[in-house]
Amino acid sequence: MAASHSIPNVALAPSSGSSFYQKLNSQWHERALQVFMAIVLAHWGEHLVQAYQIYVMGWPRPKANGIVGLWYPWLIKSETLHYGYALVMLIGLWVLRRGFTGISRKWWTTALVIQFWHHIEHFLLILQATIHHNFWGKPVPCSVLQLFFPRVELHLFYNSIVFIPMVIGMYYHMFPPANERQHAAACTCSWHKDEEAAAASPASNLG
Repeated sequence: MAASHSIPNVALAPSSGSSFYQKLNSQWHERALQVFMAIVLAHWGEHLVQAYQIYVMGWPRPKANGIVGLWYPWLIKSETLHYGYALVMLIGLWVLRRGFTGISRKWWTTALVIQFWHHIEHFLLILQATIHHNFWGKPVPCSVLQLFFPRVELHLFYNSIVFIPMVIGMYYHMFPPANERQHAAACTCSWHKDEEAAAASPASNLG
């Protein structure tokens, strides 16, 4: 009896009856990542502009509110906005994680874990603003690490250490190592998709 040729760990495209979550991590994964990264880069840009306003332009910290803060300073000072973004970031990292495989998933998960703590820090800030009681006797809402580091620099650091593993994960997702290409993800993100399909085909396993 002839042995059948199996295709190891090849993710198949979801059927038309797939859930929204499954589609986000398969045929919609590439577009979803593009939208998510656009949001991340816009927020990252705000932090960089804020740092530029402080260190290059010499603005006082209360006036250095980034680009949006030039027109809507009240919005930038709202803890609701900052917590909302931290929550969107956390949800995005979690929801899109399933579409990653191999080493790219490890890096993406690293970003997710760091962002979870970043989200906790913002939760503490919005909690203090909501109950009108600042912790640790501070005159303004204060997070844990803000006890030791200035807020602008701290959150610039937080966004950096979340963004870096995200980018590394995205790189390995788009350009998977040769030993991972046969374990193809179900999305269209990989630039080696044709090679992965060829490696996973039954014909390529025939001697």
